[in-house]
Amino acid sequence: METNRHDRILLAHGGGGKLTDDLIRHHILPKLKNDTLAELGDSAKLNLTSEKICFTTDSYVVKPLFFNGGDIGKLAVCGTINDLAVAGSRPVALALSLIIEEGLEFELLEKILTSISRAAAKNNVNIVTGDTKTVEAGAAEKIFINTAGVGVRLPGVDLGCERIAPGDKIIINGTIGDHGMAIISQREGIKFESQLQSDCAGIGELTCKLLECSRGIRFMRDPTRGGLAATLNEISRDSGLSIEICEGEIPINPTVQTAADMLGFDVLAIANEGKFVAIVSPESADDCLEICRNHPLGADAGVIGQVVETRDVPTVELMTRIGGRRIVQMPYGRELPRIC
Repeated sequence: METNRHDRILLAHGGGGKLTDDLIRHHILPKLKNDTLAELGDSAKLNLTSEKICFTTDSYVVKPLFFNGGDIGKLAVCGTINDLAVAGSRPVALALSLIIEEGLEFELLEKILTSISRAAAKNNVNIVTGDTKTVEAGAAEKIFINTAGVGVRLPGVDLGCERIAPGDKIIINGTIGDHGMAIISQREGIKFESQLQSDCAGIGELTCKLLECSRGIRFMRDPTRGGLAATLNEISRDSGLSIEICEGEIPINPTVQTAADMLGFDVLAIANEGKFVAIVSPESADDCLEICRNHPLGADAGVIGQVVETRDVPTVELMTRIGGRRIVQMPYGRELPRIC
């Protein structure tokens, strides 16, 4: 049987035989083809220009698979690229593993693969190796994706929490909470006058530009699950220093804030998928901000706070608009499940 006689994935497509070969050669390779992947070896052979590389992996189980601003395919590519980018590297190659539920329509698979291909091309990375498995109906909720990524460390870049010092400024490249609130509003069928859209995007181009133009960047991280609250608490804990952020300086889309308030969520704890937090030296903050604002993914960038000495234990405090102060705690668990 040829795969083109079917309109859905069968368990046999993961059996390692002719149907598996047809799935790879007729559906996957045409979307992602490059010279390295075309070899279909057990591992990819990469010619890297540096002995210093970054390596990461992530898995994606988002629900729904398609959402305003992206889909599971785009998310898988951008999410892994972003992990490499904030580590101070230029992303170069990804591995892609698909866990496909029996019964998934080929039309849906083609849409996801097309999105993966477009996201990879836009971010100048290749899918160089991968794997495909099929599972019984009901075992994977249509499709799960795992990616692994390799990036080449940028020359002279040395990022780490140990480099953070009191007085350093905290920059975020744009509005927070967009991804998480877009997912939950679509999942719950909630409509707003201004449609919510995920910020799903690859930040590698912007972070590379920042790191190449400024030596004042101490540390970077992307605030995904747990949002800005989790990221800042991690930085405070690992550096042993406290953090103060100003409520009025944090960029938030008004519709996102309204949605969060209506549904009872703290927007500081909502996931992002196209943002990074950068801790930078005071003297480099203005230059870093200008670089961000001259890039499409940094147009709404802002300095949202600073690092301060710790009096007792490292804490993150929010300076409210009315002049008060409140502790920003590490989120206890996932406020929104299945968002990435």
